[in-house]
Amino acid sequence: MAKSEDLESEDNEDSKKKKTATKKVAKKATKKVAKKATKKVAKKATKKVAKKATKKVAKESSTDDSTEISKDEIDDESKDVVSPETETDPGPPPPDEVNLLEFQEKSMAELYEIGTSLGLRVGGTKSKHDIVFDVLSHWGKRGTKIIAQGFLEKAKDGYGFLRVPKYSFARHSDDIYIGSNFIKEYDLRQGHFIKVSARAPKDRERFISTSKILEIENIPAEEWSTPKVFEELTAISPRDRIILEPKDGLSVSPRVVDLIAPLGKGQRGVIVAPPRGGKTILLKEIAKSIVDNHPEVELLILLLDERPEEVTDFEESVPGAQVYSSTFDENPERHVSVAELVAERAKRVTEMGKDAVILMDSLTRLARGYNGLISSGGGRGKGKRRGKSRGRTGSGGLDTRALPKARKIFSIARNAEEGGSLTMLATALIDTGSRADEIIFEEFKGSGNMEIQLDRELLERRVYPAINLPKSGTRKDDLLYHPDEFKRIGMLRRQLAQRPGGEAMEVLIDHIQNSSSNAELLLTGLR
Repeated sequence: MAKSEDLESEDNEDSKKKKTATKKVAKKATKKVAKKATKKVAKKATKKVAKKATKKVAKESSTDDSTEISKDEIDDESKDVVSPETETDPGPPPPDEVNLLEFQEKSMAELYEIGTSLGLRVGGTKSKHDIVFDVLSHWGKRGTKIIAQGFLEKAKDGYGFLRVPKYSFARHSDDIYIGSNFIKEYDLRQGHFIKVSARAPKDRERFISTSKILEIENIPAEEWSTPKVFEELTAISPRDRIILEPKDGLSVSPRVVDLIAPLGKGQRGVIVAPPRGGKTILLKEIAKSIVDNHPEVELLILLLDERPEEVTDFEESVPGAQVYSSTFDENPERHVSVAELVAERAKRVTEMGKDAVILMDSLTRLARGYNGLISSGGGRGKGKRRGKSRGRTGSGGLDTRALPKARKIFSIARNAEEGGSLTMLATALIDTGSRADEIIFEEFKGSGNMEIQLDRELLERRVYPAINLPKSGTRKDDLLYHPDEFKRIGMLRRQLAQRPGGEAMEVLIDHIQNSSSNAELLLTGLR
């Protein structure tokens, strides 16, 4: 009995302890919850009171105009409030209209002065194009009409940008954006010359955008009708000759080309040259002759992977031509981009029934540019993977996809039966010691219908132009000459063929220098 009573008392004590512990835990939890709830309620109450107080103060301040403010309070407030007289000068009033191309002609100092007067940040690392963008955006938001023109470069997503020819179509922050709606409405194609009215960028927009198309190929937009697609034009053999003989008759090289390998509208020609063979000088003299003798032709000079000083020399020597370039310090993507846009521009000219001529230096560098772009994983074909090339490397380290892409650009040269022509004369390098260059030359050798080959032996003898007469010529050249002229040129070539190659060229140069024109030379013949 005593044992059972003791056990009961112990159980009672344990149950009491458990109840006490439970009460303590419940009390703590209740306090914690209550504390949180109190904080939440207090926070809500504080917000409510503050809101009411704010409304009350605002109401009183708006209704009680007779409330007097002490002098000290006025002095304190005046420290924080700036009077209209002391506000920042907004600068000169914005112009009614501004032309982007004309504005880009301004010097960096002029742009800096304009930007500073408008209160814009123009220092630091900002380029000239960044400042132009900032100024035009500032003025555009204040009602200034922005006029811009350039060549259309389309993106894969359907929109496009106007690229400025002065900068060889390089991408800049002040390029004008053209929405896909405009491109679809007017059926705009890559390389079209377009004039637009533009507006300042809105919130979250990064570019100045087109608001209206004004002109397409110098035709008012409302009168524009889409011409036939270039690829649908009927290609025929060249029939109209581009006469290269200078009017003064002093330059020898163009006269030699006229006699040995005439250039027709729609010709696809190659100048094959060893290193330091005089190809650039020959190309420059041909360009001058085209500008002087054929103002109706749109001449585009394309210099790829070139030395900067050579680009400057071309621009100064041939002022009537459009010179587009990518220098050797730029990446392969840039070389390819410039070449493709120039090709598209020439196609648009031909579609309009006009004549375009591309002088390219060189096909070799174009093919190398495609090869570098594809090899680095920047190929534009389907199935590309970032950083990896899925093509097969052939002889000379050339990717198998590089040459077809370069050949596609070279193949656009043609004479269209419907009107218009696209002539291409490009240089190709040989004897460089590079297997790749030899393969590139062999690839294009049979695709041209005119070839001028420069001779290393003549170069060593200081004979210029160092043209190898037997290996130079034009296919179907009888279509380019008058019948009597063609007959006399045949006689001239037979006379030259009887002499050794180097001597024949020297004899021809001597007779050209002693005659005032090619017509005189053909009438008198070789003596």
